[in-house]
Amino acid sequence: MPVIPGGVSAKMCQVYALGQMLGNNPQAFSKVGDCQSMLPNFLGPFDQGKYDLGAYTGLQPVIDYFSGSFGRNSRATKDGLSAGGALAALWNDWKDCSAMETPLDCEYRIHRPAFAIISLGTNDVYGYAPFETTLRRVIDLTIGHGVVPVLATKADNAEGDHSYNAIIARLAYEYELPLWNFWLAIQPLPEHGMRSPEHLTYGEYTNPADFSQPENMQYAFNVRNLTALQVLEVVMNSCGAEK
Repeated sequence: MPVIPGGVSAKMCQVYALGQMLGNNPQAFSKVGDCQSMLPNFLGPFDQGKYDLGAYTGLQPVIDYFSGSFGRNSRATKDGLSAGGALAALWNDWKDCSAMETPLDCEYRIHRPAFAIISLGTNDVYGYAPFETTLRRVIDLTIGHGVVPVLATKADNAEGDHSYNAIIARLAYEYELPLWNFWLAIQPLPEHGMRSPEHLTYGEYTNPADFSQPENMQYAFNVRNLTALQVLEVVMNSCGAEK
């Protein structure tokens, strides 16, 4: 499957339309994931004005359109989060979430996004619940809120046989979801973009949202931010979302 999806299915456009009836914000997206989806590295610089698009200036409208979603703390991102954790109230310690809300329910209630980038799987290797079962529940809950799920493949192979990315791709196909094949995007990078078995490469003194220098694009976090913007461009132009 390609790194960037070709579009959003008619089925998911129906979910988008449902979300609009429920009052979701067409210019908002949420992040759902572990440390690789947290601030400041993932997408945060785009709300801070600390980025250089280099040859990708055509992505500026995406930054303008989704302004406010890049740099906010998602209630559904946390170091070590798994798909099961996203569904567990015990993982929620935000003061603006109720005691019995799951991270997903709290995030969708507060932010009311039209889309959600769901990047899970690494920490599910160490859990007890089957990954496919819990990821399916995450997808169903997201759709139930009228939010279009954008599934992301993971960079690592913590499970040892690449089976989790196969599950992610299979569920994206089954539900007709847009798939961000991030795993494929970083395969050409040194060490396939991994500085350890579970963590992406980044330049210690390099802005992860600076795409202007070829050497910066040898780091997985720079590629992560670039390809995430490209995926958001696809959903922005789908289902009549762009105004």
